[in-house]
Amino acid sequence: MNHVTPDSDYRAEFAVGEHSARHLRRILRLYLTGAGLSDVADAAELALTELVANVVRHVPGRRCRMCFLLLPGGVRVEVADPYPPLPVVPAAPDVLAEGGRGLLLVAAVTDRWGVAPRPDGRGKTVWFECLLDKPDDATTARQGR
Repeated sequence: MNHVTPDSDYRAEFAVGEHSARHLRRILRLYLTGAGLSDVADAAELALTELVANVVRHVPGRRCRMCFLLLPGGVRVEVADPYPPLPVVPAAPDVLAEGGRGLLLVAAVTDRWGVAPRPDGRGKTVWFECLLDKPDDATTARQGR
């Protein structure tokens, strides 16, 4: 059984479905509240929802690993999957399209985000950070754009 304790990192592997984001948001909120980071919970939950939706939509088998990592004054959330293609952020998203804006939303609500291919070439990790104290220079602080 997975336990949510604010004094440790939270790690779990899932095969996610269309309703998984709701459960994972609840786990993330409990984790952040217990760590005294409830002020970043809304942004972190929204970004997590987008990353889970990407797994559901694009990853065969829908398997992923979640990590919630405490930072000084914030949290880093990582979603790793075994599907090698890296996500693409559209330069100019189609305003009438049903999708394609998830990572733009992640970029808008988090302090930093990025994607890294696994060293063995068997997938990638998409991550974001939400911090209590915002960096002075938002342009420098935001990575992955």
